[in-house]
Amino acid sequence: MQVLLSRPAGTVPAAITRRLRRLYLPSVAVAALTALFIWEGAAVLARDGELGSSLRGALVELVGPIVLLFVAAVLVCEQLWPAESRPLFARGHLQDAAFFVFFAAAIVPLVTLLGVVFATLLTAHASWIEASFTAAWPRWLVVGATLVAMDGCNWVAHWIEHRVGLLWRFHALHHTQEELSVLTTFRTHPLVHTLTFLTATVPVVALMPDQSLAPILVTVYLCLGALPHANVSWSFGPVGKVLCSPAYHRLHHAVDGPYDVNLGIVLTVWDVLGRRAVFPTRGAAPCRTGVAGRPIVVEQAAERYRPLRVFSTQMVEPFAAPERASSAR
Repeated sequence: MQVLLSRPAGTVPAAITRRLRRLYLPSVAVAALTALFIWEGAAVLARDGELGSSLRGALVELVGPIVLLFVAAVLVCEQLWPAESRPLFARGHLQDAAFFVFFAAAIVPLVTLLGVVFATLLTAHASWIEASFTAAWPRWLVVGATLVAMDGCNWVAHWIEHRVGLLWRFHALHHTQEELSVLTTFRTHPLVHTLTFLTATVPVVALMPDQSLAPILVTVYLCLGALPHANVSWSFGPVGKVLCSPAYHRLHHAVDGPYDVNLGIVLTVWDVLGRRAVFPTRGAAPCRTGVAGRPIVVEQAAERYRPLRVFSTQMVEPFAAPERASSAR
């Protein structure tokens, strides 16, 4: 007669315990919270009958013809005037191209839904931030002020990502690129956008409560934020004191530091105000980029390049136990 042994109530199998110990639960919590936001954002748009149109509009704004032509033009410039000479199909370029596809397929819908739910929450629970006096401003002034404020909020979010260990775990993926190019812009972990879109939504709700940014301005802002990652040595001359140039932003990606400088997305003014601006020296050799010690898997490390394995490993790395994580930079 077979005797069935039952586990005492409340005990957890050892295999499950080991798996849980390998998880970084704060990252799991961020993922769960983000999923809740996405669900709510989809529900809001579906209720208003705008889910499909909003997602299609976001695709045009963020990966439409203008963005594709811009990226293609910069890639040509990278081949003609490279800061570092490398083949067009270098591993870093191919890996970033995969991230671009992932951006179009997954991140664009994600950020669209995050923007909707954050705007809804702010309007419902923080309506006091709405500046009614902007209604009397000219349209161009409202839009300009909103874009500048958005850039400032993105700077704050970027600074926080470098200071808070949990958030650095998601942001570190962006810094793993050792072959910087314009496509590196899209090399991001999906969950890094939870904080950035919360902060970026604040100025839109505050300054444009009854309006919205024109799609072309969103596209232009994305392109201006992508150009600093280009593999060119451009410093923009005097304009580079105001706009982030590739030479300026490359210092932010330097493998050997300084790591907490040049955090600006489009404008340098926030770095200047925060005493984080380091302007490039004319004629200086381009610095190496990446994360020191390669704490996260990178495509350049192995003899055989396996893009899907690298991609999947980079996606799950923030959820690994703390001892395997890179520290905040």
